[in-house]
Amino acid sequence: MSTAKPGKKHRMNVRTRRAVYGYLFISPFIIGFLVFMIRPLFTSLWFSLCSLGPDQIDAAGFHPVPNGIANYLKAFTIDPEFNRLMVDEITRILTHTLAILAISLMIAIILNQEFKGRALVRAIFFLPVILSSGVLVGLETNNSLMQSIQSAIQSNASFQLSDSVMSILRLSGLGTGILDIVADVISQVQDIVMASGIQIIVFLTGLQSIPGSLYEAADIEGCTRWESFCKITFPLISPLLIVNIIYSVIDFFMKTDNQIMDKINTTMVVNMDYGFASAMAWIYFAVVIVIIGVSSGIVSLLRGGVGTYE
Repeated sequence: MSTAKPGKKHRMNVRTRRAVYGYLFISPFIIGFLVFMIRPLFTSLWFSLCSLGPDQIDAAGFHPVPNGIANYLKAFTIDPEFNRLMVDEITRILTHTLAILAISLMIAIILNQEFKGRALVRAIFFLPVILSSGVLVGLETNNSLMQSIQSAIQSNASFQLSDSVMSILRLSGLGTGILDIVADVISQVQDIVMASGIQIIVFLTGLQSIPGSLYEAADIEGCTRWESFCKITFPLISPLLIVNIIYSVIDFFMKTDNQIMDKINTTMVVNMDYGFASAMAWIYFAVVIVIIGVSSGIVSLLRGGVGTYE
């Protein structure tokens, strides 16, 4: 009788196998980033530490002159618009991301219920992803008739909705600053819903992966719906919450109506000040990374504080 020695055959466990499949799936994106993006990334970082205006550009190419952190100091202390635009965009990122997460999670929970026509309703809620694609957005941007119709719909709907909600919130005694933020979110509710398609799909996928036996056990032990949500639903979908936060922040970072990106493009294309534009881009990039990191940390703390159902 012979016994096999341990360690001779190594078989990957499920977690390792999934990690390998995941890395294989994203490997084209990693290779593309290393081949096409890594050099321009470090080039822009070098430009941000140099003076590179129209005087340093000729037919032979770019001739940057190192100037340290002068471009960064110019962005924070000299430029009259950058600080104000940065605060406005950070506020919009935070408020719109919270609104997108709340709306997408609520819709995903509704779509996860059993009812007739569920597939059709899911398709309808995924339509914003198709309608916000590059081609259709370009048609909408270049079509004056579509712009006028959309602006009329937005102004009428948001005006009535914002008036009704704001009249209620004023009675609650909230501060003027909070009311202004709420009014801004309500006025742009169409854009928020249009930006929630992918997040709804991600949350819906996570909700469908939760075993129904957990909810049945919670019902037997007398848990309320809120307790089931806090102890089962939220902890199990919290990794997807981090994914949706990252996606929402980056998606907002790349929007065409972003004031910071608009200023960076104007500085680069019109003024041809590549050094200053690169510095502003790196500042904005660092701020977005900090927002993503802080948001992920908060979600992790909430996940640990809430706990899971046992």
